[in-house]
Amino acid sequence: MDKQIISRDGTRIAYARSGRGPAVVLVSGAMSTGATMAPLAARLAERFTVVPYDRRGRGASGDTAPYAVAREVEDLAALIEAVGGDAALYGMSSGGALALEAAASGLPVRQVAVYEPPFAVYEGGAEERAAYTRNLTEALARGHRGDAVEHFLRLTGLAEEMIRGARQSPMWADMEAIAPTLAYDDAAMGDGLVPRERLAAISVPVLALAGGASPSWMREAARAVAQAAPEGTYRTVEGQTHMVDPDVLAPVLAGFLAAD
Repeated sequence: MDKQIISRDGTRIAYARSGRGPAVVLVSGAMSTGATMAPLAARLAERFTVVPYDRRGRGASGDTAPYAVAREVEDLAALIEAVGGDAALYGMSSGGALALEAAASGLPVRQVAVYEPPFAVYEGGAEERAAYTRNLTEALARGHRGDAVEHFLRLTGLAEEMIRGARQSPMWADMEAIAPTLAYDDAAMGDGLVPRERLAAISVPVLALAGGASPSWMREAARAVAQAAPEGTYRTVEGQTHMVDPDVLAPVLAGFLAAD
């Protein structure tokens, strides 16, 4: 991230900018930085001005307590202003929930695309998310960052033996480093259910995507987002999982974003 802006509360937000054309801000999900979006940004830069960024508390960006989702919406507002005053948003996973909230808040957004925002549309989902919030909050309050990461990995469905293996991997230290931001993504997800009232306030086109090889509940969640947004469209990206291939995703996004 070679550029920066100062958000409303004084927090430094680092971002990158490449390509030419209408601006598209890329919003990463949990345990991710703007660098995670670099492969997708490279493919979209042929047609758009692409803006990946480090969300607050991650990468080269700063952080300011206390956290609130509204502060992250202000970060997006500052980014959009910096790249010309209006932009489309693409949000990955829980970053999609943040992108949708930004649009519902009235930011100058042309369109919003999201990939598998993990809203709990399955039986017992609300209880599961409430338990996750409690466990995550307790682990972070005690300074047990590794435990916080474990709680997140369990929420994603990762098997216990894989979690034990992850603890031994070279990436674990980096995961612990940004573990506090898991609370930020949790806050962006609200109670974990589809925020139908907020989605109904979005006045621009919304594209909700899910992978054809992902669990069915992820497709149901994306479909529910599209149904709740006044100008919502749902689309399945065949053969893809939550780890979507940028080569497959980029043409789908470009077609939507170019339709403005």
